[in-house]
Amino acid sequence: MIRFSFFAVLLMACLTGCAGQPAASAVFIYADFKDAKVLPYDSPPQVIYRIDDHRFITLERYLDCNHGDTYYNDTRASIRTYLGRGGIESYGGRLIIADQTEKNVVIPSSAPPHLVCGDRGCTVSLLYSTDSGRTFDGTRFIHSFDPFDDTKRYTVAVTKDAYFVGKKIDETAVSVDRFPLLSGFKYGRDTLPDNNKIQYNVAMPSGLYSPSRQERFSCDTSIRPTNPNAPLK
Repeated sequence: MIRFSFFAVLLMACLTGCAGQPAASAVFIYADFKDAKVLPYDSPPQVIYRIDDHRFITLERYLDCNHGDTYYNDTRASIRTYLGRGGIESYGGRLIIADQTEKNVVIPSSAPPHLVCGDRGCTVSLLYSTDSGRTFDGTRFIHSFDPFDDTKRYTVAVTKDAYFVGKKIDETAVSVDRFPLLSGFKYGRDTLPDNNKIQYNVAMPSGLYSPSRQERFSCDTSIRPTNPNAPLK
């Protein structure tokens, strides 16, 4: 069970009325999409990110590639964990999960295109797990007025003891921060123990790659539901 919803953070920053505008439906109210108990769309699940032959992220019951439900799956460990709705699938940056122990999984989020963040902007978050994806917690990722485009400048890389967030500043410069990952530790609630600390302006470790070599989310935009105008309840 996820203890933290990245959409709680996103929506708190969008109280003025965020509204995504997918092209597939003539009438689409973002608040109804977010609040629906179950999305009604009959679109087939897509694997949008694969770590290896048994771990992957699926997009399901989606209206389009930016509006659906996402799940983390590990078929070897029989894990299927709900991640969220209308955020993770829109992350446009690079993601490298290189922890060979398979304990640490980090999944950044974004926001659908054309989301209205208002004068305060939107804060989107990042989900992390230290128990192989059985449970996820969340922490702040970025604050932006256009998360859909801004996340394209980011790289998130995961190792056996930390995750790294790299932001492209310009064509030659990248700013990288390191965040420790410890079993049982929760950002925003606990204090980092011992000599662990967040480190800023560090070097991104070289030679990191996901076993699949996939680095970006991929979704077939031609696949749509046959019932795009199904009511949201």
